[in-house]
Amino acid sequence: MKNVKIKIDNIDLIVPEGTTILEAAKKVNINIPHLCYHPDQAIKANCRLCVVEVSGSKKLTPACSSFVFEGMDVQTNTKKVRDMQKGVLELILANHDQNCLKCLRNGNCELQALCQRFNISKTNLEENVDALPLDNTNPSLVRDSAKCVKCNRCVEACQKGQEVHVLTHSHRSVHYNITPAYEMPLEETFCVFCGQCAAVCPVGAIVEKDDTAKIWDAIYDPSKHVIVQVAPAVRVALGDAFDLPKGTIVTGKMVAALRRLGFDKIFDTNFTADLTIMEEGTELIKRITEGGTLPMITSCSPGWINFIEGRYDHLLDHLSSCKSPQQMFGALSKSYYAEMMGIDPKNIYTVSIMPCTAKKFEAQRPEMVTNGVQEVDAVLTTRELARMIQSAGIEFAGLEEDQFDNPFGIGTGAGAIFGATGGVMEAALRTAYEILTGKGLPSLNFTDVRGLEGIKESTVHINGLDLKIAVAHGLGNAKVLLKQIEKGESPYTFIEVMACPGGCIGGGGQPIKSTLDVKAKRIESIYKIDQDLPLRKSHKNPDVLKLYEDYLGEPLGHKSHELLHTHYHSRGMKYNFNELSSKN
Repeated sequence: MKNVKIKIDNIDLIVPEGTTILEAAKKVNINIPHLCYHPDQAIKANCRLCVVEVSGSKKLTPACSSFVFEGMDVQTNTKKVRDMQKGVLELILANHDQNCLKCLRNGNCELQALCQRFNISKTNLEENVDALPLDNTNPSLVRDSAKCVKCNRCVEACQKGQEVHVLTHSHRSVHYNITPAYEMPLEETFCVFCGQCAAVCPVGAIVEKDDTAKIWDAIYDPSKHVIVQVAPAVRVALGDAFDLPKGTIVTGKMVAALRRLGFDKIFDTNFTADLTIMEEGTELIKRITEGGTLPMITSCSPGWINFIEGRYDHLLDHLSSCKSPQQMFGALSKSYYAEMMGIDPKNIYTVSIMPCTAKKFEAQRPEMVTNGVQEVDAVLTTRELARMIQSAGIEFAGLEEDQFDNPFGIGTGAGAIFGATGGVMEAALRTAYEILTGKGLPSLNFTDVRGLEGIKESTVHINGLDLKIAVAHGLGNAKVLLKQIEKGESPYTFIEVMACPGGCIGGGGQPIKSTLDVKAKRIESIYKIDQDLPLRKSHKNPDVLKLYEDYLGEPLGHKSHELLHTHYHSRGMKYNFNELSSKN
């Protein structure tokens, strides 16, 4: 590729042709302000905060959408540029709810940071904030249009990234707005609650529903035995909230922080990820050997489940009947654990720490009940856990490492890699291969299903069978595989689908600014956890084997089917979450 010589703020540099001014400026540590720009999305150029002066041009130039050329001379900090940028910010503030102390993004808001940068504390313009109702009736997400800056990041995430097409534009001029069709609340649409919109929103217009107050109330309630499980993807992302290097593995510090917060027991979702493999792997083998519906598709991603229930409900028979690891843990917490500890299930308060906003939706589904009580009482995202730790005054980076509690404290490397796209497939293959062949694997690493490519495929040879497999992450990629099934053209035996780009490490509840580069670092750390653990196969987890011996009997047996499996339904069935919450 041809290089060009340019100058930015009197600094000479050489960059490849096709580089934008914004990207070029970053190479010399110049941060041009912006709101609509996102490194993983298409260029929009609609906020006009990134304008610069280019020698020879009479107009200010948007840096995000303008490409460099030989001899270009750019000035990013002239009076004309600053006046324009400050004017744009004041216009945005005039149409923005400025009650920052009540906003979940307070202190982590791109608009707030820009106002601090330009020393703007209020607008001098007449304020005209959109008087649209707050959408907070679903369990996962809260939409506040009064805070929307019309950057369109959420629309792109919903339409082009996930291809769910729930969020769109409405009206024109001063009435222009971002909304679901006909301004319906999210729970009345086919929103999958993946939270990718919230993950890219620069402000607090779309955020996770904050359940931290519920958790504090439970911890302070002496009648409640409060236990917590932590998903594998959380331990490689939580450090972001405390300025640790991206992808830092913070498992021990995380457990220590949870103990200081006051949880009675701290468990590892990796344990029930291993349990999921035992059930799902056995189910796959049964379908192959006894003629069940193929390809079988994984069922551990709730955003994916919401998607297939809403858009492709005629293909539900392809889903594994397994509950997700979160819900398997919840079911065991209100049965096996309750019996072991001699505690009434109604007095056990089960909390999940998840990278995912859709997990909040999943936990409140009517099917997810064991012994007459909700299996998982509350779900916190990684962001919410970080806020609880900060609220408690815990200096996270300085914590000494602690260990998970038993009986759900041992997880294998196979359970850990559930956090990355392709991980569920790889974990399942490790177990299915050895069960079917009775032989050890020559290599535990199925590298064909790793990485951030949208759809990955491979063929695994087991006992004379050619098992063709596929892995998709992001719902737009899942659609490709579903259309093959619809046409009767799918060549696959087993398919893994994760709703979020990158898998759980890129979940909608992970720390803000989870770019593709950050996701790649988290995936690298997930596989390092796997590589460093002494146990890397789910069917070798001694506590899982003991659970079957003492309580469940066998995979797909009567007890395990009763507790660990479920049925999925068309999203034509509406859930009354307010009514469900009042019953629990």
